[in-house]
Amino acid sequence: MTIVRILFLITLLWVSVFTSYAQDNWELKKNENGIAVYTRGIANEKLKEIRVVCELPGTTAKLISILQNVSGHPNWVYLSEKATLVKRLNHNSLVYYTITDMPWPVTDRDLVVEFTYNQVPGTKNIAIRAESTSGYVPPKKGFVRVPYSLATWEVIPLKDKIKVDYVFRVNPGGAIPAWLVNIAATTGPYNTFVKLREIMAGDQAE
Repeated sequence: MTIVRILFLITLLWVSVFTSYAQDNWELKKNENGIAVYTRGIANEKLKEIRVVCELPGTTAKLISILQNVSGHPNWVYLSEKATLVKRLNHNSLVYYTITDMPWPVTDRDLVVEFTYNQVPGTKNIAIRAESTSGYVPPKKGFVRVPYSLATWEVIPLKDKIKVDYVFRVNPGGAIPAWLVNIAATTGPYNTFVKLREIMAGDQAE
């Protein structure tokens, strides 16, 4: 085996190990009632990326129905005060505006989101993407407009239930105190999915 080939194989091994480490470098923060909440650092960002893995009763269709019922988001999304549909782009996509009621003395945040879902080719899985966007709603007085957020959902149908792998990152804009950052990393995601599970188990989205 030549030296060049050996170096090539070593490089491939290093890349594989590094990629695997980067993908799995999640720290478990909370694991209760079948809802696991993880965090990991993001380069040059104060807030960590959040991941939630859990199983929910019901079907992917019911989950999509709940997510597209924008005005109902305050019933289950942590700190959501109001959410309104701005525009339906097509059957799979819409734009909505939402207000987050931040604890005093932090200024409330608002955000415009483009929501899209698609079936993963060759599977019954659903990929959902909810990303901040601009141009639909002008900045409003009394709120800090969130400059960037991205939430992705991988939804896997199982027998009589679904498995969800949710990942969220955000730049909330402005100054956020450390105590609120800690809440955002654990309590917020956990409470959101507890409420979502309750709604999935009921008839609200039917």
